[in-house]
Amino acid sequence: METAKKMTLFGLVWPIMIELFLQFMIGTADTLMVSRISDDAVAVVGISNQFFQAVIMLFVLISSGAGIVISQKLGAGKEEEARKVASMAFTLTLGLGVVVSLLLYFGVDLFVYFLHVPASLYEMTRQYIQIVGSGTIVMAAVLTLSTIIRSTGNTKGTMLVAIGMNIIHIIGNYVFIFGALGLPKWGLFGVSLSTVGSRVIALFVLFYIFRKTFTTLITWRDLRVFHKGLLKEVAKVGLPMAISSASWTLSQVILFSMVATMGAEQLTARTYLNTMESFSFLAGWSFAMAVQIQVAHLFGAGQMEKAYRSLYKALFWGEVVVVANTLLLFLLGKHIVGAFTENNQIISIVVGVMAMNLILQPLKMWNMPLNNALNAVGETKFVMYVSIGVMWIFAVGGTYVFGLKFGWLLHGVYVAMICDEAIRGFLVQRRWMARKKLPKTAVSTSTVTSHF
Repeated sequence: METAKKMTLFGLVWPIMIELFLQFMIGTADTLMVSRISDDAVAVVGISNQFFQAVIMLFVLISSGAGIVISQKLGAGKEEEARKVASMAFTLTLGLGVVVSLLLYFGVDLFVYFLHVPASLYEMTRQYIQIVGSGTIVMAAVLTLSTIIRSTGNTKGTMLVAIGMNIIHIIGNYVFIFGALGLPKWGLFGVSLSTVGSRVIALFVLFYIFRKTFTTLITWRDLRVFHKGLLKEVAKVGLPMAISSASWTLSQVILFSMVATMGAEQLTARTYLNTMESFSFLAGWSFAMAVQIQVAHLFGAGQMEKAYRSLYKALFWGEVVVVANTLLLFLLGKHIVGAFTENNQIISIVVGVMAMNLILQPLKMWNMPLNNALNAVGETKFVMYVSIGVMWIFAVGGTYVFGLKFGWLLHGVYVAMICDEAIRGFLVQRRWMARKKLPKTAVSTSTVTSHF
């Protein structure tokens, strides 16, 4: 594999950026199409997607841990070990995915109750979560395969698959929402079918690419290999990342639940804001994803000084893009949200909160590459401790105090999130600058191998 060529920052960034940008555009079109059903349908999709993000974090242990270890192994010239990690990660994802899918299908009422959705949204939320949740195995497999393929430097392949998946999803939405091609108008039920169907198609394409990712073709026998030493490496990197990511996503679900108690208008406004804010950080996030791959690769190759410097290049360009995008969003925000809804109260809420993104989004961009770079060199425990401690005290606790107790509603939520991002950014920046505390070499591998 032409690894060195693949692992340049901008060589990694541009396919990821295009992929994320098109996903955002298609996601925006998705929200716009769902809004044609009703504002309630938008709220259901918004809170359900937050829930699914929490669910998918169960698989971060496998996907993110495997992705970093694969990049490290390739940097160290150990392609066969990288191949074994990839095979094992996919198999574990399928096993866990079956269990989670069954839980979401048969236990849907318990999960909907936990979300505290307004009574008027209960049945729609229940149906949407049951259908999309039963396809969690597909969603998880797509996530893991995409991460594995991207970690080898092949960001173009995942970009093309993501584009195709989202186009199919939008076409499916159009057919089911508007009753095209003589089919009935299935509304939100049709949207859920379109979501699962497009992911199934993407899964088959990604699996084809996955089998040919390494020099030696991945066979069905490879998917039965269980390598204890490599699994330990993945767990050492991935477990703190999974806990950190699950903590973050759970905090977002709780934030959404608190916003839901503020009323349907506040919940819908937050959903629209989530969609619009994606435009601010998606390009910056592409730099964060790319720098994780690059730093892990350089770290595996023992080039720590290059790894250290590469972060700041990604951080600089990411901030430039995020600030520009956030300013544009601020200037055009009223017109954008007006395309989604005619509800003046919702529009007023969104516009009132928009200016706070001029502070929040650059702070998010400050955090993302720093967290990813620290994870890439094995500092996952430090990131986990900071994330859990600060998020729950300031993001969740602050939302309760500012949003509910003080009655600031969404403004209070954003004050809490700004405090959270600022404090976490300061702590991880100090950790990265104190280079003497960073690991000097990647972990070694045990040679114990067995089969299922």
